[in-house]
Amino acid sequence: MGRRKELPFLEKVRITDIGAEGNALARVDNLVVFVPMLIPGDLVDIRVIKKRKKYLEGRVVKFHEYSPDRIEPRCIHFGVCGGCKWQHLPYNLQLKYKEKQVRDNLIRIGKIDLPEISPIIGSSEIFMYRNKLEYTFSDNRWLTKEEVISGTKFKKEDALGFHIPGLFDKVLDIEECHLQPEPSNSIKNAVRKYAHGNNLQFFDLREQKGFLRNIVIRNSLEGKVMVIVVFFHDDVEKRNGLLDFLASEFHQITSLMYVINSKKNDSLNDQDPILYKGENHLVEKMDGLKFKIGPKSFYQTNTRQALELYRIAKDFAGLTGKEIVYDLYSGTGTIANYIAACADRVIGIEYVAEAVKDAIINSEINGIHNTHFFAGDMKDVLSEAFFTSNGKPDVIITDPPRAGMHENVIKIIANAAPDKIVYISCNPSTQSRDIQLLSADYHVAGVQPVDMFPHTHHVENVVLLKRRDHYNL
Repeated sequence: MGRRKELPFLEKVRITDIGAEGNALARVDNLVVFVPMLIPGDLVDIRVIKKRKKYLEGRVVKFHEYSPDRIEPRCIHFGVCGGCKWQHLPYNLQLKYKEKQVRDNLIRIGKIDLPEISPIIGSSEIFMYRNKLEYTFSDNRWLTKEEVISGTKFKKEDALGFHIPGLFDKVLDIEECHLQPEPSNSIKNAVRKYAHGNNLQFFDLREQKGFLRNIVIRNSLEGKVMVIVVFFHDDVEKRNGLLDFLASEFHQITSLMYVINSKKNDSLNDQDPILYKGENHLVEKMDGLKFKIGPKSFYQTNTRQALELYRIAKDFAGLTGKEIVYDLYSGTGTIANYIAACADRVIGIEYVAEAVKDAIINSEINGIHNTHFFAGDMKDVLSEAFFTSNGKPDVIITDPPRAGMHENVIKIIANAAPDKIVYISCNPSTQSRDIQLLSADYHVAGVQPVDMFPHTHHVENVVLLKRRDHYNL
């Protein structure tokens, strides 16, 4: 058996850019080197951990110089927790690299002729902007690098926090998180303290045993809070004890629910949350509209920026009140209901049947009567028979998941030949791929990036596509 070739050690490498998945990059001997948790300007030694044909992946071993742009992260868990990897990068530079990501993807992947890209719209709040967080209980907390190299023998301890990226059974205990406003941290820490004081067993993710599994905290801009506690099995006395404690300690909790989830995965999509106290939903307001948010409802996690996103989509659509608009991947109908007053009819299509029920309710509570929602797989629902029954779209608004649209859906859209397509995406690379497939019939008439998730590399992007023959291009 041949000896494994030793991977190189790179000394005094200057980081020059930020690339895929938010990783910093440098160029050494005509190869790109990707390294996480660095920023342009850092001078470092790098241990290569993976060697590919056209690039290397590495980790930093030693700093020789810190970038003059580097700032002190706010969070004590920075560098270990899987989120907020750009906290050491000033916000104006975060926006710069997100806008660059959009441009690079549209040009490199989509090979698209672009108009001038509008400056990215930054988030008005760069901390405490999320309206939903999910924490995981574990009976074996993740030890930090510093704890491991200290030589101290730590006994097995509980954790209530976030999964370490790529490790399903490893959870970092979170003391504070700056993503969701209070009482989020206080609720999480109070639950941990109560559980320890009352001998409630944290979950063993490998052996699939224990009592406390997850806790989901949602909030509205008005300060109302929904808490969903997920138990692995039921114990009425212990379950009620914890829930009564939460209800008595936190008056902000207006919706207190629980789930008994004995499956191997944490997904609640196939579970039925049970109302313990309060209402079974929150209500969020947006430009005079009300949206009902249930325990499993999808709702953009940055509420204020979601409004910016929908305003852009509405502006790009340029509706006159006469159009039939199709809202693809419509979720709980937020976009469909938001634009309904400006259209003749809005047809929403969504895969998740429960979300469609929420969308219908959201239309009802807002007195909107020109929306129609359908559940099913997009490529199966969209057909000539469907168009005959509901009318062909003048405008399509599409907001697919990160994987983008199925190629068959793209073909159906092209054949339907709407005058405009407004494409909202949380993944500029798959968005660029899909736009390239539409480029024979459509040209890009507008590009507007929006930052929904400060301190991460994620960026939303809205693209306006106009039909070439309709606009004489």
